[in-house]
Amino acid sequence: MRLGGRLAGAIEVLDDIETRRRPVADALKDWGLAHRFAGSGDRAAIGNIVYDALRMKLSHAWLMDDDSAAALGWAVLLRQWGLVPEALATEFDGDNFAPKPLTAEQLAAFSSRDLADAPLHVQGDIPEWIQPSFEAAFGEDWLCEAKALAERPTLDLRVNTIKANRDKVLKALDRTNAKAASIARFGIRIPAGEGASRLPNVTAELSFQKGWFEVQDEGSQIVSDLVDAKEGDQVLDFCAGGGGKTLAIAAVMNNKGQVHAYDADRKRLAPIIERLKRAGTRNVQVHDSLRGIESLKGHVDRVLVDAPCTGTGTWRRRPDTKWRLTLRNLQERVAQQQEALSEAAAYVRPGGELLYVTCSVLPEENDAQATAFCAANPAFEIAPTLDGWDRLFGKDAPRPRSQNGLSVTLSPASTDTDGFFFCRMRRKA
Repeated sequence: MRLGGRLAGAIEVLDDIETRRRPVADALKDWGLAHRFAGSGDRAAIGNIVYDALRMKLSHAWLMDDDSAAALGWAVLLRQWGLVPEALATEFDGDNFAPKPLTAEQLAAFSSRDLADAPLHVQGDIPEWIQPSFEAAFGEDWLCEAKALAERPTLDLRVNTIKANRDKVLKALDRTNAKAASIARFGIRIPAGEGASRLPNVTAELSFQKGWFEVQDEGSQIVSDLVDAKEGDQVLDFCAGGGGKTLAIAAVMNNKGQVHAYDADRKRLAPIIERLKRAGTRNVQVHDSLRGIESLKGHVDRVLVDAPCTGTGTWRRRPDTKWRLTLRNLQERVAQQQEALSEAAAYVRPGGELLYVTCSVLPEENDAQATAFCAANPAFEIAPTLDGWDRLFGKDAPRPRSQNGLSVTLSPASTDTDGFFFCRMRRKA
């Protein structure tokens, strides 16, 4: 397919997402099934246009003075991909699959408007109702943080130290432009790429099949490291999901001690079994029922609560969720987090730790939750996290944000990772 056909395909998908309120992954999959003539490169380019458009949906629409799917698609090529109207007109000439050209009004708006004149939430590409939360979380830097959440993400990998080391994996992936991560001790990063470029399919690599590495955002790797699990510990991952953090913690423990992976959602937990086999992990027990971990109450050294959240920290990877988020969603997640913390706390032994993690950057889900939990449960107190940062990652590593010097918030602008919150709460002996 030529660029015109790819743009037209992206506009179809964007229109489908808007009119049917569908997740972007579902809309792209269905478009591919209905257009089987499109090759893998075509599908990748269409996906890039769609994701780029959704990441900067508000600012694209403001600059074009038009929020239609067509305007958003064109804005990606003109603004993010660095193409000019004259070059596109030549490219699309004679292409029967190209979309309609921009109107004179759209071209005039794009050439004359200055984004600095737009409302601040438009400049930051976030819903207007959530701007106060960003201001509370990041102060005067909130707009910089919001803009960073609208950029393309990198592809991050975690070396499975049970089977390999970072140099070995880097050598195996030498065709992918992979580099050592800047913070995570066992992290590897592949650049995001530009325009229509495709990220490599690393899960097709023999080294992946051998269990040498896992796909995991560097921020997720960092908060897994901050759990600070030791060989011989008893660890409970209370909201284990697909097991990314479980695997990382088990590897740090060198298959010694015990990690219990629990999740109330069996479908989310299901992938962990195959991942554990591939990784060669032998110190993990998987539970899909509270009955299976009843005997652990009051005996666990470290209980990780990777709580259900709004996912605002993952907006680079899941930009469609940014525009579906509502205040009611936030309130529901806050209630679920309180419930998860209350249930998980029962498993922490005296002197043990409750580790609270979200992939959100909103204070309502983060510091406010930890503070409220400790106020309601005086047996727990917030312990500092920053003091272990240099020990784990080195003094030269980028540093996370911290409102109180105790808990930390990772973000694309501060640590060049997805957004994550981490708080260590210690049960008094």
